[in-house]
Amino acid sequence: MRTSIATVSLSGSLSEKLTAAARAGFDAVEIFENDLLASPLTPEEIRARCADLGLGIDLYQPMRDMEAVPEEQFAANLRRARRKFELMRRLGADTVLVCSSVHPLAVDDDALAAEQLGHLADLAGEFGIRVAYEALAWGRHVSTYDHAWRIVRTADHPALGTCLDSFHILSRGSDPKGIEDIPGEKIFFLQLADAPLPAMDVLQWSRHHRCFPGQGGLDVTDLVRRVLRTGYDGPLSLEVFNDVHRQSEAGPTAVDAHRSLLVLQETVGVWTPPAAVVPTGVAFAELLTPDAAPVTALLGALGFTRTARHRSKPVDLWEQGEARLLVNTGPTGRRDGTGLAAIGLESPDPRGAARRAEALLAPVLPRRRAAEDAPLEAVAAPDGTELFFCATDRAQLPNWRADFAAVPHEPAGLGPQQGPGPAYAGAVRRIDHLALVQPWHQFDEAALFHRSVLGLHAQESVDVADPYGLMRSRAVTNTDGSVRIVLSVGAAPSDDTVHAQHLAFATDDVVAAARRFRDAGGRLLPIPANYYDDLAARFEFADGELETYRALGILYDRDAYGEFRHCYTRTVGRVFLELVQRDGYRGYGAQNAPVRLAAQHTVTAG
Repeated sequence: MRTSIATVSLSGSLSEKLTAAARAGFDAVEIFENDLLASPLTPEEIRARCADLGLGIDLYQPMRDMEAVPEEQFAANLRRARRKFELMRRLGADTVLVCSSVHPLAVDDDALAAEQLGHLADLAGEFGIRVAYEALAWGRHVSTYDHAWRIVRTADHPALGTCLDSFHILSRGSDPKGIEDIPGEKIFFLQLADAPLPAMDVLQWSRHHRCFPGQGGLDVTDLVRRVLRTGYDGPLSLEVFNDVHRQSEAGPTAVDAHRSLLVLQETVGVWTPPAAVVPTGVAFAELLTPDAAPVTALLGALGFTRTARHRSKPVDLWEQGEARLLVNTGPTGRRDGTGLAAIGLESPDPRGAARRAEALLAPVLPRRRAAEDAPLEAVAAPDGTELFFCATDRAQLPNWRADFAAVPHEPAGLGPQQGPGPAYAGAVRRIDHLALVQPWHQFDEAALFHRSVLGLHAQESVDVADPYGLMRSRAVTNTDGSVRIVLSVGAAPSDDTVHAQHLAFATDDVVAAARRFRDAGGRLLPIPANYYDDLAARFEFADGELETYRALGILYDRDAYGEFRHCYTRTVGRVFLELVQRDGYRGYGAQNAPVRLAAQHTVTAG
């Protein structure tokens, strides 16, 4: 279907917004009046700029407080409308959005509203313009879509139709079933937005907290299905008022916006992209570092062994059990310190996974490789993390491990029990989960990306108390939990010292793992004594169990499915590691996150 976006949904000047929309693949835009008023371009120049970019202008908006007003006020409204219609003719826009009135002089009189909207439509018709009447959720007398439609039906004018806005409909809890009773040709426009489900005034909710479809809690999909059943053949257009988007770069926001409409079209069955290829495991995680020594010391203390070296790049493979880490000391790692640069995802169809990612606007990464290197498919996540689609040790498919040459196993600090295999109590079995800190303005985009591009299931968002604010967190997983990624955003845009990325390793015995790590010279994150006093009040433990946790800095939680024990290393660069013992437990220790964050702040400050 044709796609459109309101310029108010993006940041920057009108020219920047138009460029971003075109580059993201939109067919058209809605010109928001404030953007035009602030632009140095004339309406003719804006029209020409849109044409050069391949953009149509599907709507001009908003025209406010037009109907159900005293005669003298309505005469002034018609004078204002004539000037706007003249401007729209210069602009090349043929549909205007008229919002239900919030004017203090507006009266509760549907017959008067229909009569005055009919006169407005007469005037619009002289200019070849259609009037799309929309019920604002906070309209003075008209606040529901069915009420707005009754007025349009009463007016019975060919140049007057209705505009349906998913936010205004769903935020009031209106039943969208009645949409199917509206003739499709009388739905002049469809505006889409999602939103979280907070308890706040609907006007503030609308003006500051809308988001793109699939990123909130409103059932936009059901609404669109009902609109399409009417025979509506107009564009799917986004109108999203969001404080974060207003402060973000327009280009990436436009890509996120267009991806949300592509996903929506797939869900309602009007577009068929390549099918999702859900990853079946984590092949590797890659750490990029300017100094390998602290990283390899940390891995050695955890029992990892350096097993191979890349044939043409400064990259080492470290293994333990099924957990594989690549340590990359290439020149790009010298700018930002140690960080998680890439994730290898096991895929039953790497090429198919890449095709879907590309169809959903994920940037395909060019890869500098030697002639003998495996041709891996890779795309970039919104935060810049590189995602490789891998087929480890599978015949007939490129194998990334073939790029590495085995090296003699080096001492890892654990004596005779070292090696990639889990031969001792407390050994690392696999990567349990990865935690990625998102740029503060891309949290919702990241969740939609991982859900739609990778086919992962997004769990509910969780707010975690940080000493300096709130941290939002949301996990995405595959069905069996072999891929778990936790997306989070810090308490403040500049707070990246504590809210680092981290890797969590699964072990069957976290106490033994913590002791081995400590005995090998590793430093665990110290946890305040008050935490263990609280544990003693909340849970019953076996004799000596809590004292062991206190001595090692092990945290504890339980849910309806089982128990969770975990501990953390100190941070190296922008990465820290976690050891977890998951006995049926399905969460990630969110209850303990405030304690961990406070402890990390204390260590950093010290």
